[in-house]
Amino acid sequence: MRQNISSGAPWEPIVGYSRAVRVGNVVEVAGTTAQDGDSVAGGDAYRQTKRILQKIEAALTEAGATLSDVVRTRIFTTDIAQWEAIGRAHGEVFGSIRPVSTMVEVRALIDSRLLVEIEATAIIPS
Repeated sequence: MRQNISSGAPWEPIVGYSRAVRVGNVVEVAGTTAQDGDSVAGGDAYRQTKRILQKIEAALTEAGATLSDVVRTRIFTTDIAQWEAIGRAHGEVFGSIRPVSTMVEVRALIDSRLLVEIEATAIIPS
C-alpha cells in the first residue's frame, strides 16, 4: 500500500513530489521549510524550525503517524552558526523521543528567506 500526502503546494505536481509518502508502516516526509504560500513564517532560525516541525507533524498525522514514531531527522541550514537555535527548537519537540539526527550547512535553499529545511522518517509500530 502506498499513500501519497500532499501539502497542496502548487509546485508539487510540477516537480513531481509529495509532502510525505507512507508505504506500509514507514513514512518519509520530504524536505520541509517554513514557507507558507508566498510568505515565510518566522524571521529567525528558531521560529522557522518550530513552524517546520508543526508542518511535519501535520503530514505525519495525515499518514497515521505521530512525532513519537519519528526515528530520523535531517536538518539543513544555510548558517551552521544558528545550530543552537535550531537545536533548541528541535529539542523542544524531540527531546524525549530522541530520533537520530543530522545537521549540515548548505549553500542555499530554494528561497533566500529560508534558513532551515528538515526531512523526517517515521516508523509506525505494528
